[in-house]
Amino acid sequence: MKLDTSHMRYLTADDFSVLQAVEIGTRNHELVPTSLIHHLGRLKSPTGTNRSIGDLAKLKLVSRLRNAKYDGFRLTFSGYDYLALKSMLNRESLYSVGNIIGVGKESDIYAVSDPKGQQKVIKIHRLGRTSFRTVKNNRDYLQNRNTSNWMYLSRLAANKEYEFMVILYNNDFAVPEPFDYSRHCVMMEWIKGTPMKHLRKHKNPKRLYSDLMNFIVKLGNHGLIHCDFNEFNIIIRDDEEAKNFEFDFVVIDFPQCVSIEHVDAESYFDRDVQGVKDFFAKKFRYSPEDDPTMFDTDGFGEGYKYAYPNFKRDVVRVKSLDNEVKASGYAKKRTGEDSDLEKAVAAMRGLGEEDEEELQEEEEEEEEEEDSEEDSDEDFYEEEEEEEEEEHEEENEKIIEALSSGVGKLKMDKLGNYILEDE
Repeated sequence: MKLDTSHMRYLTADDFSVLQAVEIGTRNHELVPTSLIHHLGRLKSPTGTNRSIGDLAKLKLVSRLRNAKYDGFRLTFSGYDYLALKSMLNRESLYSVGNIIGVGKESDIYAVSDPKGQQKVIKIHRLGRTSFRTVKNNRDYLQNRNTSNWMYLSRLAANKEYEFMVILYNNDFAVPEPFDYSRHCVMMEWIKGTPMKHLRKHKNPKRLYSDLMNFIVKLGNHGLIHCDFNEFNIIIRDDEEAKNFEFDFVVIDFPQCVSIEHVDAESYFDRDVQGVKDFFAKKFRYSPEDDPTMFDTDGFGEGYKYAYPNFKRDVVRVKSLDNEVKASGYAKKRTGEDSDLEKAVAAMRGLGEEDEEELQEEEEEEEEEEDSEEDSDEDFYEEEEEEEEEEHEEENEKIIEALSSGVGKLKMDKLGNYILEDE
């Protein structure tokens, strides 16, 4: 889905209070009733709450639905986007949002800037876009859940990725510097470079191959396995930019990382290694083999003893970063943790290049369905709003008449508003 921030500047503090009230109410309600929104939003009058709800619904930041018992509202992903961006604006870590620069299996990437004009990146997690499609035929772990649950899982994924990036950056790994996160959004360093997928040539592909393999081993020695280490998640810095860094590459995308204690750790490790091998064989016709005549084991490939890493031979724990961030596998082994988030990212680990290529087409279809659904919701809301306005006007006229004639059939509700007693 697309991020449109053009309306954000026109929203009032009351609008954001109502939007946040819907978010809070969604934790315990599939649909949040208006009365609860008013209570949580703490606006002065129900009229102000209804006015804000109407404005938010027209902008498709909330959606009005009807179930068997009552009518209520739910937060849309656009509304969730607005809440996340607003919190970053309030913390002054964000100033403006630019164009979309990338679309992943479960995320969108946007160019942004901070108040000082420094260019950065925001990654917006959107779990459920492909992971639910991938597993819906053989799993039912979120079969009966609504959009709010995917928002919740997206927030957990963003939080987990931010934790991974902070601890890896602080341990001198070649990852983007993380700056901030809110809900399902993570703000990080802008990398001046090219995704390895689009790399046409490299001044030293053999060195790059060895450095990437060393990264996989170093990550393993610190207790983690990337699980999606391929050309889509590696950025090669521009030549001028690379002069300021030890390595000319940066690794991204960490929500699906697991511990080396994970039951499938070796297979995930081997898949990461195979991803690098396949890319270099295809792109650079480079497929090194083991060379027993060499004694150097500080790298991999041509000129070294081993052509590529081996999990049992090369991974030797030196730190327990997996324990510090409670990575999947390490935590499960000790606490029995088996959350919905783990199931969702486990599905992400199974997605391949074919899913990446199909993503754009599926997104367009989903946007058409979503627009159709939201348009019907908006039409329904407008019709209901007109009926409610007519009823309110009729009731107001009766109240005015009662006040003028001094008839004592009026009483006040808890909010201090006059209401007519039933005759």
